Amino acid sequence: MAMERANLLNMAKLSIKGLIESALSFGRTLDSDYPPLQQFFVVMEHCLKHGLKVKKSFLGFNKSLWGPLELVEKLCPEAAEISASVRDLPGLKTPLGRARAWLRLALMQKRLADYLRLLITRKDLLSDFYEDSALMLEEEGAVIVGLLVGLNVIDANLCVKGEDLDSQVGVIDFSMYLKNDIDDYRSEERNSQIASILDQKNYVEELNRQLNSTVHGLQSRVDSLEKSNSKLIEELAIAKNNIIKLQEENQQLRSENNLILLKAQQHLEVAQGDVSLERDAYKQSRQGLDEMYNEARRQLKEECQLRQDVENELVAQVSMKQEMELAMKLLEKDIHEKQDTLIGLRHQLDEVKAINVEMYQKMQSSDEEMKKKNNVISRLEEKTNQITATMKQLEQRLQEAERHRTSAEDGSRRFKLDFAKKADSLQRQIEHREKQLQQLETDLKIEREWRQTLQNDLHRERETVSQLSTEALQINGLKKEFHRLQDENLQLKTVCEDQEQALEELGSKLSESKLKIEDIKEANKALQGGQVWLKDKEATHCKLCEKEFSISRRKHHCRNCGEIFCNSCSDNELPLPASPKPVRVCDTCHALLLQRCSSNLLP
Repeated sequence: MAMERANLLNMAKLSIKGLIESALSFGRTLDSDYPPLQQFFVVMEHCLKHGLKVKKSFLGFNKSLWGPLELVEKLCPEAAEISASVRDLPGLKTPLGRARAWLRLALMQKRLADYLRLLITRKDLLSDFYEDSALMLEEEGAVIVGLLVGLNVIDANLCVKGEDLDSQVGVIDFSMYLKNDIDDYRSEERNSQIASILDQKNYVEELNRQLNSTVHGLQSRVDSLEKSNSKLIEELAIAKNNIIKLQEENQQLRSENNLILLKAQQHLEVAQGDVSLERDAYKQSRQGLDEMYNEARRQLKEECQLRQDVENELVAQVSMKQEMELAMKLLEKDIHEKQDTLIGLRHQLDEVKAINVEMYQKMQSSDEEMKKKNNVISRLEEKTNQITATMKQLEQRLQEAERHRTSAEDGSRRFKLDFAKKADSLQRQIEHREKQLQQLETDLKIEREWRQTLQNDLHRERETVSQLSTEALQINGLKKEFHRLQDENLQLKTVCEDQEQALEELGSKLSESKLKIEDIKEANKALQGGQVWLKDKEATHCKLCEKEFSISRRKHHCRNCGEIFCNSCSDNELPLPASPKPVRVCDTCHALLLQRCSSNLLP
């Protein structure tokens, strides 16, 4: 494999050298029938086939050059036009024919060396098509690609469409490279002169083509930047309108917040009026209820204070989210405390109910005692009847028992008085208990109404808290949106600044490219002999200092502009594109050429 690579490298050197020499002697433009050009394509085909892996197919084993050449389209977008043209050719049926057509089109485009250089740099992709010791993967491939750069001086005019590239037989003709030394010696000087002139012309053409491509690229980039700049200006105007709308919405939200605060204050005043009425009602209740009312009043004051704190926190919510969260936590804590107080009030209500039940039981027991005393009275009346009966029966013993009877009557009178007193006291106690029961019932009703109002207030407060939380979330969302718009505005400003800087850089590059184009034009004029060579008879004074020529002040031509100057005004030497050796130039051309050289040297 190493010997094969060396032989192929030598053949490539011979074919490329022979093609360049014969093209310089024959003419710059070559066609498809030129034998050295045909031998060059045969040698390149052998070089590309060296070490190519065998691909299995339905018809057997096959070696195809079209596979690695298709990779150039992926590595260089400019090669896509060649690949598309090869695929569209109607007479090509085999991959080998497509590869031969691709080589001819790349040579006509003068990009064959560039495309193959990109291909050999990607050895990871070429390893799928070539063996490890193939020519394209070794140093010989890089040497051949370097030799192909010299083919850019040749203009090839090949007709690929009508040529049968599928059935051509690639055989190397060695007889073309067996030349006579005498002919080589005779044509060497002439070929060197022609080659130098043609190389200079080709260099200028290539430089002009590259500069035109760069100018077109810069122009397209400037157009795209102008379009993007206009779009960014429109987006900036839209963002400013959105910011104005958001500010108006923020003002509306602030006005709504003030209305909510006024409504909350009105509700607070109404609640305070209700509390004052309830306070007047509770002053007439018992001491326990007074204590409960005082406790409720204290809690109500705390609630009002907490509500004021909540309103203050609502105003502070616009600037600080953490304070709002803390206020929400405080409100939840207060709600829990209110629930605890409601539970305590319920317990006290249960105690009042228990007291009412005890009073009812005591009243029932007093009724039972009254019944018992009535029974005792009835029994005493029966005894009195019995005594009167015994008195009738014991009339004889009346005088003897008179003392006992009077005492018994006194006792019965005393007993009746005591019984009447006790009955009155019991009646008074019953009336007092009934009054207490009615008062407790009224207190219970008032307490139930007060509890209902507290529950309603609690429900309203929960609704206001939920509304405030939703409004706080909306305000936070508006703040985030406002910050996001500010960030977008800053990003747009930075993008605009970057684009302005890029436009300045593009302007500087355009000015440099214009200077280069002027240099190329002057070089073309120099090559074509376009400068006006002023005759000695026509010049009597120096072009720069306008001093008259004499025997001591001699005439000197500027090799750049062709004008006549004195020795002091043209005492400068610089190499020109037409002559690589330093020649005499005037002070004006010297300064201009130095300025252009410095602008070309700048990055």
